[in-house]
Amino acid sequence: MSATTTTINGKEFIISRLLNAPATLVWDVWTKPEHIIKWWGPTGFTTTDKGMKVKVGGDWRFIMHGPDGRDYPNRIIFLEVDPPRKLVYKHSGDDDTEPVSFYVTVTFEDLGDKTNLIMHSIFESAEELERLNREYGAIEGGKQHIARLDEYVTGLNTKPFVIERMYNAPVEKVWAAITDSDQMKKWYFDIPGFKPEVGFEFQFAGQGKDGEKYIHLCKVTEVIKEKKLTHSWRYEGFEGNSFVTWELFAEGEKTKVKLTHAGLETFPVTANNAFAKENFEAGWTHITGISLKEFVEPKN
Repeated sequence: MSATTTTINGKEFIISRLLNAPATLVWDVWTKPEHIIKWWGPTGFTTTDKGMKVKVGGDWRFIMHGPDGRDYPNRIIFLEVDPPRKLVYKHSGDDDTEPVSFYVTVTFEDLGDKTNLIMHSIFESAEELERLNREYGAIEGGKQHIARLDEYVTGLNTKPFVIERMYNAPVEKVWAAITDSDQMKKWYFDIPGFKPEVGFEFQFAGQGKDGEKYIHLCKVTEVIKEKKLTHSWRYEGFEGNSFVTWELFAEGEKTKVKLTHAGLETFPVTANNAFAKENFEAGWTHITGISLKEFVEPKN
């Protein structure tokens, strides 16, 4: 997850954050009650939906429940609704809600599989912003608010990398290629003594795009001979854990292979983006599309 950037300019408070999800998903998470109640508010708060109508002139009534047990009735009125690009609303300070009134423009900048989210709040005055920050912790609460959105939407957007290949080779040959250590080192990684047995632990060294070394730590978790092999995949010295699954399907003298790498989102964001999903996609595409293919298919 990325960091939140904040700017305060008089009576304006701007928060921006790059979210690891497409704009359409972020929009849904912000405008559908079943989603918004799961992340809305600062850390420790929960939210009860009291009715949402996302349309110009519509409103959303909700109650925020603080970690201290206090309830905060709220109402926002939608002024502009432009899915999935922009949402403008007024936070109303009605008699039956908290005495808080300000305007918010939320921009969902579409960056393909990511979204640059900008939340621009305008208060009645700089003094009013100072009051809300003093009494409600508005600035830090805003940061936590967007961080919770990031965490929630990233979880929803978590999809394993999946690739399928058809090989002109029988299933027993492909199975041997992915489980026999002598064969594996010729096209894959050098893993001495590898055994396709549940509980077998192994490790191997890999190299990043800039030449950096990474030690992979793995453990076999499922084996169905000539059909399925699953093992964990993590890195020495780094948080996160993932799982690689090879599934083999015999189709006459040919074999269809489905490779799934799940849990990539658990790896940390590093300065060199070593654990970015696109790096795994590129690596597995080459391994399955060229390395394994050339090894198991007969030479003409």
